[in-house]
Amino acid sequence: MSTPAQWQTSPVRRAPGGGRAGIRQIGRLEPAALAGVMSRDVSIFGRYWKSTTFSSIVQPTIYLLAFGLGFGELVKQVGHLTYVQYVATGVVATAVLFSSAFPGMFNTFVRWQFQRTYDAVLAAPVDVEELITAEILWISLRAGVYGLAPLLVGTAFGLEPTVGMLLVVPIGFVTGFGFAAFGVTIAAVAKTIDNFNYVTSAVLTPMFLVAGTFFPISKLPAVLRAISQVNPLYHCVQLVRDASLGGLAPVDLVHAAVLLAFALLMWRIAIWRLGKRLID
Repeated sequence: MSTPAQWQTSPVRRAPGGGRAGIRQIGRLEPAALAGVMSRDVSIFGRYWKSTTFSSIVQPTIYLLAFGLGFGELVKQVGHLTYVQYVATGVVATAVLFSSAFPGMFNTFVRWQFQRTYDAVLAAPVDVEELITAEILWISLRAGVYGLAPLLVGTAFGLEPTVGMLLVVPIGFVTGFGFAAFGVTIAAVAKTIDNFNYVTSAVLTPMFLVAGTFFPISKLPAVLRAISQVNPLYHCVQLVRDASLGGLAPVDLVHAAVLLAFALLMWRIAIWRLGKRLID
């Protein structure tokens, strides 16, 4: 009797009548498989969307209120921007980070280790690459939408709405894709769920603190400035800030390229690491 692992690697799929439906290319992402996994995620999301949306929006909003209104009374300008403009556009990256990396870590670990959801999904005509890709796509779609929350709050405190703010959704999607894949990778290598505390404290928190979210990185020591240049959140912040405030320039192509490269690299690593754990 064949096992689920053997089914998902089989190169042949059968038509309903028993005939050959065609040769399946290994590594090919089939839209039907992606849609099937994502439709399940959407259905489940309908049960807990209130709590998820609350946590994903409120935390960056608190940062915006604390820094924008608190420090905003002390720091009026950062370059040519008001401090509210500076923080409101920067906190978008924080919202995207929290709403992508955390679900990537916690949801993946629970569904894989405790609920055994992925074992059940792989018993269907869905392979590991499709499963992981669909999970990451769903998380990144949500992250792109949640990234708008700080801008909406910022408009109540003087941030002028612009057409460029619509670009925040695709920017948040690409950034969220990379960090969702990062979260999946961490879930694949973590021995216990408590290990996520190390990642949160030692990786994620420093990343958004040195991303130019609350203060310019030009004032940082040379070592931290160099680290910031390879920080995907820094490039997200710069791209969001330029798009939202009407300052897009050729250098933003570099920011976009870094985010795309990060997303693609983490996607392949996530498939590799979690795939090894799902398929013995």
